[in-house]
Amino acid sequence: MSSESLAAALARVGSPVELLRNLAFPPSTFPVRPEFTNWRSEQRAWLDSCALLDQSHHMTDLFIEGPDALRLLSGLAVNTFAGFGVGRAKQYVAVDPEGFLIGDAILFHLEEELFDLVGHPMVIDWVTFHLERGDVDATAERDDNSAVRASGPPRLYRYELQGPTAAALIEQVTGAPLPEVRFFSMTEFSIAGRRVRGLRHGMAGQPGFELFGPWEDGEAVLAALLAAGEDHGLVRVGAKAYSTANLESGWVPAPMAALFSDHPLMQEYREWLPLAKVGSIGGSHDSADIRDYYLTPFDVGYGKNVRFDHEFVGREALERLAEAPPRTKVTLVWDADDVTAAVGSAYRPGPGAKYIEMPKARYATHHEDVVLQDGRRIGLSLDCGYLANERVMVSLATLENEFAVPGTEVTVVWGEQPVSGKPAVEDHVQVEIRATVAPVPFVDFARESYRGR
Repeated sequence: MSSESLAAALARVGSPVELLRNLAFPPSTFPVRPEFTNWRSEQRAWLDSCALLDQSHHMTDLFIEGPDALRLLSGLAVNTFAGFGVGRAKQYVAVDPEGFLIGDAILFHLEEELFDLVGHPMVIDWVTFHLERGDVDATAERDDNSAVRASGPPRLYRYELQGPTAAALIEQVTGAPLPEVRFFSMTEFSIAGRRVRGLRHGMAGQPGFELFGPWEDGEAVLAALLAAGEDHGLVRVGAKAYSTANLESGWVPAPMAALFSDHPLMQEYREWLPLAKVGSIGGSHDSADIRDYYLTPFDVGYGKNVRFDHEFVGREALERLAEAPPRTKVTLVWDADDVTAAVGSAYRPGPGAKYIEMPKARYATHHEDVVLQDGRRIGLSLDCGYLANERVMVSLATLENEFAVPGTEVTVVWGEQPVSGKPAVEDHVQVEIRATVAPVPFVDFARESYRGR
């Protein structure tokens, strides 16, 4: 892996957009089995019974410990830390000095001075940089995901149980009534004689728990879950179906990280950050100004997380942005005929439309497609894929507020022009795909209102 810094790469190429559009970096990968049965049936499991998703391998953990750990984390997050005691977790959101997203992750408060920050590397790198450069009485231990870990297994196993029978399954495997646990709070279970931590969680619009513990306990815990699951319709879910769960719940998994400000702090960060940890950008959004790719917490639905009860990097800028956020997160339901035509172009003389991968169609780390109405750009489509339960292609998007109304008809521009140098991008032509605005999360709306339209 190259040790070239982002700053050195930028000096070599000159343009941030040119650098990132042509990086040979794919979307985030899930280094687990792609399918156990088929991804359509596996998507169905979290709606009808119980899905078991193995999260042990695709996320990075940063264990931060010490007297200053809380101060470090609070100073980099838009979130409040009031009442954030041991046994709690939160969606941790960080921004640059200008208020644009660096990224997000899940923060677990494990012990009084011990935290685990879990997710994609964008925020984890940001926190590590600040720990190393500051006067901080804390240490960090990083456990990279299994795609890049140098050797050995993960430090922790993580199993997600989601769906209407998940609670009954947990009661059976633990031999005890399900405890009352608030959303994003933790409890402890005993499974197969092992101590298991459980985060009350939900993804794909369904209730459930994230179970985790030492890696050496993982095989015994998994065996017990699979045995009990035979009575509750348990289905193991592979990487393909798992990659689409966010589309139902409305979480944007890899928003563009704002790395290129002229602020001295960001200049220093680019010198520190290896290019190998920076993701590619892809899609029909083609501005030459890298700032046009940036997003704010309000753009992707994190406005409720922003609290001005503490000092943090980017606070002053966010206070200004909070006065009138211009865009709103929505779901876009793509027109079936237009999607069918785009897919069908692969069977006619080409070049045709950019290939639409199933079930997840994203082909760069940070995916941004232009959204139009009557030829005018009104927002960005950020993450796209197929939902077998609803039989629709959808994307998560952020639109100017006046267009973020359910039922509004818009157009998504699919494909790059000019074609970039990313390996996943073949010769193709751009196509326009009609779409209809729907709420976030889509799953509730679809099951109450969308079917039969």
